[in-house]
Amino acid sequence: MKFESNVDDIINITNSMCNLMLHDITNPPLAARFFAYTYLAGYEVISENNPAAKSMYNIFNQYPKIDKPDSIKNFDYKLASLFAMLEVAGKMQPSGKLLDSNKYNLRQVCLSKGIPAEVIDASNRYGAYVGNEILKYARADGYRNISDYPRYTPKQDEGCWYPTPPAFFSAVEPYFNKIRPFILDSISRFKPLLPTAFNKNKGTAFYNLMNDVYKTGNTLTGEQRRIASFWDCNPFAVQEDGHLQIGIKKISPGAHWLLITGNACKRENISYEKSVFIHTVVAATLMDAFICCWDEKYRSNRIRPETAIRKYIDHGWTPLLQTPPFPEYLSGHSVISAASAEILKNFFGNNFSFTDSSELRFGIPPRHFQSFNQAALEAGVSRFYGGIHFMDAVDEGLGQGGKVGGFVIEKIKDNAALTIR
Repeated sequence: MKFESNVDDIINITNSMCNLMLHDITNPPLAARFFAYTYLAGYEVISENNPAAKSMYNIFNQYPKIDKPDSIKNFDYKLASLFAMLEVAGKMQPSGKLLDSNKYNLRQVCLSKGIPAEVIDASNRYGAYVGNEILKYARADGYRNISDYPRYTPKQDEGCWYPTPPAFFSAVEPYFNKIRPFILDSISRFKPLLPTAFNKNKGTAFYNLMNDVYKTGNTLTGEQRRIASFWDCNPFAVQEDGHLQIGIKKISPGAHWLLITGNACKRENISYEKSVFIHTVVAATLMDAFICCWDEKYRSNRIRPETAIRKYIDHGWTPLLQTPPFPEYLSGHSVISAASAEILKNFFGNNFSFTDSSELRFGIPPRHFQSFNQAALEAGVSRFYGGIHFMDAVDEGLGQGGKVGGFVIEKIKDNAALTIR
């Protein structure tokens, strides 16, 4: 008897990883990295066993040629791909041991369906083998060398980013641009326009940007508030209650788009194999998009609206959303949303309407969209409504993300996995 896998199995892994990331307070770029290597492990198993799926060798940068092990027999490759994903997710995430229960539960489900124990065990060994090969690939991407760099010190210069209240968190991932991208040949390929030059004087272009955030933040409609809240995706916000500070956790922006991905695959009844491929491409694109965005953030190092407005317009002003702890330009959510939308419309079409219930777990009602592009545009403008980005960071972020996604599509368009049904 074969294991009947489907997209629900991938969604379960995504949700389990989201839960771990909430537990570990995983920052958005790092979350994308965890997701990308996890799905890649599952896809590698598929590519070794399904003729319609081509390996990412010669497609992903420095991707190794992983030989199928001759010593492991009588496995189910779809089951092995799930074990491979759990292996990588468990080893990469700080609290990954908590995923051991997922492996146990998967084994019990297989036994209850009459799958022989020797097939389950062989599939587990195969998955662990491939998972460890992917982990070697991950260890070579440069992330573990980040701790060797000097601690980031915010500049005191006027117009530069500085930590914001209430927690004044230190800068997140200032050296993320040192990591090897999956698909991009150069992170400077889609370098955006320079941000509007800082100038605190009334009538200047920057002052107008700042004043737009201020005026909009003071006159938000109910719908604008709902949009900002829906796309907040702040892994760890701090809420003050008298003398107490309370941490509020949400899924990351990348996790939000991967949940959209899973639900799209499920609605269209996409096969397990192709669903793993689509998740792999979306997650790898997310990581490359974050690398590009973070490269610009710490180069332009621009002040956040909260800091600028409180200093030059209204000392008591606060944004609707809590300001994230890194420089303002570009808007990361705009970049990764546009990149994700570009990938998803390649697989599902330009006019794929869907209801997004990714935020239900936080008590936020679902929203309906007529297309992935509409969702990406809303995600971008949500940062303006939330008071955490100037509008040029949103517009340029959407532009950069679209270019990253388009480049990825060109790189994978000849991949035989596109023919998987």
